[in-house]
Amino acid sequence: MRATGTFDVVDFTAAPVPPSEIKTGLPVGFATMRKAFTGEIQGRSETLFTSAFDPASNTGTYVAMESFEGRIAGHTGTFNFVHSATTTGGGRQDESLVIVPGSGTGGLTGVRGSGGLTVDEDGTHRIWFDYELS
Repeated sequence: MRATGTFDVVDFTAAPVPPSEIKTGLPVGFATMRKAFTGEIQGRSETLFTSAFDPASNTGTYVAMESFEGRIAGHTGTFNFVHSATTTGGGRQDESLVIVPGSGTGGLTGVRGSGGLTVDEDGTHRIWFDYELS
């Protein structure tokens, strides 16, 4: 099954990163995020967001672990999903989104699958899950 929706980032708070003895070409950052979802995917999430990113060139990669609470196509509950993507000055590439097996609760117990995220030219953030419930 596929469920689609849009989301808004309602909070993005950068957090300090402990100093590292290893110096790379891009700084590593960490932040927490909160999102609000509408559409077939309704609810909210809290996210742990890690990246190596250069804002001047819009180049880098992020990895995020997200905890979702809400409704997917009429099924209410919670689950975790992980997503990542790379940018090299333009659009997103090497994108991945996976629902964490065993993380579902309530009406989303047994949820598994994958999905994706896109950002429209007007800034609209879209998400979809290709999922199964067991």
